[in-house]
Amino acid sequence: MSKWEITKSFSGCYGHRVWNQQLNSEYSIDNKLVCRHLHGHEALINVTLEGEILEKGMVTDFKHLGWFKKFVDEVIDHKFIFDLNDPLLKYEIPILFSEQGNLDSIKLQINNQLYYSTIKPEVFESLSKPLQEKYEGFIFVTFVPTSENLAKWCFDVVNDKMKLIGVKTKSVEFYETPKSRSLYIGE
Repeated sequence: MSKWEITKSFSGCYGHRVWNQQLNSEYSIDNKLVCRHLHGHEALINVTLEGEILEKGMVTDFKHLGWFKKFVDEVIDHKFIFDLNDPLLKYEIPILFSEQGNLDSIKLQINNQLYYSTIKPEVFESLSKPLQEKYEGFIFVTFVPTSENLAKWCFDVVNDKMKLIGVKTKSVEFYETPKSRSLYIGE
């Protein structure tokens, strides 16, 4: 059976930290765990949709991915993506933790539909303006934000939305640099 594919690209800058990075010295040039540092990238995200039947000559209109551009612009672009399990979190964002040192999830605004959280604005509104701006720039996920996991996250976000209009998501490519990409292919 014939299939058609369409791909649309999205871009944005983001920061992350791969807190569990480990290197095998037999394969790496050095043993510097630089991805454990807070750092950023300019991402390119390619979303590929597929179809066996064309509706009005299209798999779907490219404009049907406008909502994903908004997601990238508002959730990923110029944000720092933290894994909620990152041990650095309690030092970087102490207001998220109870006096006992446990993550206080009641301080998080959880977006179950898009698989991420932010700090509730009322949690930091009494803080100084620079701290408010810092905390507004964080989003939280429940995985280590590697390019592989970010590709899967974007795939899940796109797939959950596009299937509502009968469009199949084939894959998401996530370039964290022009030379380094991850590809997640759906089943």
